[in-house]
Amino acid sequence: MAILLSELYGKQILSNTGKKIGMVEDVVLDFEKGSVSSLLLAKIDDLVKGTSSHSALAKNSVRYERVKSVSETIIVGSEKI
Repeated sequence: MAILLSELYGKQILSNTGKKIGMVEDVVLDFEKGSVSSLLLAKIDDLVKGTSSHSALAKNSVRYERVKSVSETIIVGSEKI
């Protein structure tokens, strides 16, 4: 199923148990694979400004491989895959 990147921005992300995770603020692409790598819960510019940008990025991202469905909301599975 193909999805436009612009359709991901602003969508609510929920766990498969219904827990609110956040909203998609930005997207990280893997150009080598030609796919979405992660959904960010904050703008990337805000995350990389600090001295601990790696930990901020990890705390504010959801790996796209966890995505189970995309409709009005994005449903993600558990951390362990």
